[in-house]
Amino acid sequence: MEIKKCIKESFSVIGKEGSTEDGKGFIQKLWDDANAHFGEIASLAKKDEKGNILGIWGAMSDFSRSFNPWEDNFTKGLYLAGLEVTDDAQPPQGWVKWTIPSYEYVYSKSEGPNTFTDVIKYLNENNIRLAGAVHDFSCPEDGQGYMFFPIRRL
Repeated sequence: MEIKKCIKESFSVIGKEGSTEDGKGFIQKLWDDANAHFGEIASLAKKDEKGNILGIWGAMSDFSRSFNPWEDNFTKGLYLAGLEVTDDAQPPQGWVKWTIPSYEYVYSKSEGPNTFTDVIKYLNENNIRLAGAVHDFSCPEDGQGYMFFPIRRL
């Protein structure tokens, strides 16, 4: 597993929001709902100079919406299945917008069910503190998934 660092300035995501209180499988249900209604937010997407969508995010936060890590050993929190949008975009009815603060991240390709625990182990072994909630990212160009672990709020 290769772990890299980057800085990502504050960004906004519009998506379908749910929580661990919604029960088992809630994240997949959010993605199913978001994908079925993607056309409602596609025009709000932030795009690169070639017109390609910049990012699809599974953003996470604690219940206070402070973007702290999920509680109780990463088992309780909020999830937003959505699309990176321009900061001034307004969510249509039934959608929610989060603006995620600027952070320095370590990130890794999602390479199976152990990616999260492997990176948490790496952080612990290197005395690096998790500074916020972890986010899932899908690269629209190649479909590759990544996990972003905030290590310093900017």
